Amino acid sequence: MLKKTLLTVLLGSALLGFSQQKSQPTQANLKARTEFQDEKFGMFIHFGLYSELGRGEWVMNNDKIPVNDYAKLRDFFNPIGFNAKEYVSMAKNAGIKYITLVTRHHDGFSMWNTKYSDFNIMNTPFKRDLVKELADECHKQGVKIAFYYSLLDWTRTDYSYWTGRTGKGTGRTEKGNWNDYIQFMKNQLTELLTNYGEVSGIWFDGYWDQMEEEKAGRSEKTYLDWKMPEIYELIHKIQPQCLVGNNHHITPLEGEDFQMFERDIPGQNEHGLSFQKPSQLPLETCATLNDSWGFDLKDNKNKTFKEFLNLLVNAAGSNANLLMNIGPMPNGKVPQPFINSFKEMGEWIRVYGESIYGTRGGYLPLQKWGAVTQKPGKIYVHILKNNEGKAITLEKFPFKKINSAYLLKDKKTVKYTLKNNTLTFDSYVVDDQNPDAVIVFEGK
Repeated sequence: MLKKTLLTVLLGSALLGFSQQKSQPTQANLKARTEFQDEKFGMFIHFGLYSELGRGEWVMNNDKIPVNDYAKLRDFFNPIGFNAKEYVSMAKNAGIKYITLVTRHHDGFSMWNTKYSDFNIMNTPFKRDLVKELADECHKQGVKIAFYYSLLDWTRTDYSYWTGRTGKGTGRTEKGNWNDYIQFMKNQLTELLTNYGEVSGIWFDGYWDQMEEEKAGRSEKTYLDWKMPEIYELIHKIQPQCLVGNNHHITPLEGEDFQMFERDIPGQNEHGLSFQKPSQLPLETCATLNDSWGFDLKDNKNKTFKEFLNLLVNAAGSNANLLMNIGPMPNGKVPQPFINSFKEMGEWIRVYGESIYGTRGGYLPLQKWGAVTQKPGKIYVHILKNNEGKAITLEKFPFKKINSAYLLKDKKTVKYTLKNNTLTFDSYVVDDQNPDAVIVFEGK
């Protein structure tokens, strides 16, 4: 009897321990998830020491620059053209609802006044806390601020570079203590979540460095323990509403609040990084306005407005946000083509914003002619590509009765037929001047 009782207690304790490991989001966190889904449009900023070299944010790894040589960039990092007010105003006028700022990329350089590493922005000629300036301005203008934070580090010796996939050519020979590195990250994250006001999200990257390369059917096991449950718990303890996402390219881990897709619309995999399936969490796809994340002097492959718009609409039609990236120049200013793109998007948003904000993915997947978004009582049909003059037919249309149908741009009535749950209406011509014909169907 005693043995049976003891066994019961032990089993109960084990089950209790297991249940305690399950993440239970707070009401504040759940509310933030819904708001995130409603916001639909964010701006990503990749800016750091790597910007000075004009060859993208992976230049340290790609060119195998030793740590001591790369550190010299700190001595002439002085982006005096950076103006937080100009950044946030540009974003807000474009319809951006949140900004995700790279606070520390894989090169290990911290863009804020951290006391846990000398390799930071205060030890440059600039001597200004760029993270604080941008966060303060975001709070002032009512734009949310989120922080990108790299788990991977090409500089520190306590990062397990000897088991990782990248950073092999930066000249490190000493092997430090992995637990020290985990504590270092916890300390820095605590700073970011304590000293910079409300933070809407933490955007992790680099987890994949301790895994097999991306491919179909790859193992989701890591070469070592990232201690992510501890890190996620720390974040939610300090700021319960703060949403956690991880760009690991696998199924979401316990404790994550949204799922991200790099360069691809959820459910697509044109770039070979998105083998994971979309989950029930809020979704986000990140893309960049040219082919680079950090500033690249030779990259002139700027997206047209139509390409930019297609990404936003197709993301919304796939129930996801779009996080569009810019890579500022070494002087801290935004390249003029990016300014122009966001200005044009702002003009479009002011007319068509209701078909994006607060919507969810349409009741049917993306179509060859475009996408569908919806909210209670309204379905928005986005015609992004000419349908060869043919009428558009939507089967299993969710409204039994349509009260009105009109073009969102000018409220002109649209003719349609609805029979046996099949909706048919004429397509509209789209071109560079009118890249998205949005039709609104109101009903129930």
